[in-house]
Amino acid sequence: MTPPYHPPVKRSIAIDGHKTSISLEPLFWDMLKSAAEQEELPVSALVARIDAERIRAETPPGLASAIRVWLVAR
Repeated sequence: MTPPYHPPVKRSIAIDGHKTSISLEPLFWDMLKSAAEQEELPVSALVARIDAERIRAETPPGLASAIRVWLVAR
């Protein structure tokens, strides 16, 4: 496992056929992968679900922030 205090790592993910880049610390990438496995979804599908939820928020945060909050609130 990567040390917790590591700079964000940028990765490309397709959301509804649209490619986007997301920068998250490795710890959050690990948590996201684990959550996707538990939900029996590909990481991209879980990110798409989080993205849809954040868009419906009154004041939508950025996608990376939404992913971090979703993971911590989980």
